[in-house]
Amino acid sequence: MSMYNKVLKIDYRKCTGCRLCELVCAVKHDRVSNPIRSRIRIIKWESEGLYVPVSCQQCEDPPCALGCPAKALSRNLDMGRVEIDYQKCIGCRTCVSVCPFGAMHFVPIDRKVIKCDLCDGDPQCVRFCDVKAVDLVDAGDVGLIKSREAALRLQAAERKASTLAEAP
Repeated sequence: MSMYNKVLKIDYRKCTGCRLCELVCAVKHDRVSNPIRSRIRIIKWESEGLYVPVSCQQCEDPPCALGCPAKALSRNLDMGRVEIDYQKCIGCRTCVSVCPFGAMHFVPIDRKVIKCDLCDGDPQCVRFCDVKAVDLVDAGDVGLIKSREAALRLQAAERKASTLAEAP
């Protein structure tokens, strides 16, 4: 399966905060059940009661790669992902500071940066997320999927408004 143009579609509204995605990611990559080693993170917005999964969006022009002074990050066109060359990485963490999604992480245990690599085409976070808050989709489909969801929400709001207008 060609991974070119595949991305993780994240629907925070479905996330229950179970953090299973973090654990399976860490086990897949480092063989330890330690969420600090996860390439996906669950951010809890306490005041809103929301859990928001955050992962690399495999940007077309990745700020992390553009900002890297050692040129340790690059796009793998065959896999459709941004990769880290640890032989070149100098550990400066510029990539962490310039990622607009907060998807790059520094792991103090290993003293290295990490990011999602889509598990070479079989993302474990997708596989184990029972509520489908995380899914692997074609990059071009993300906009269409979000448009459909917005249309459905608008339709539901219109029905609710018309029901309220008809009420005595």
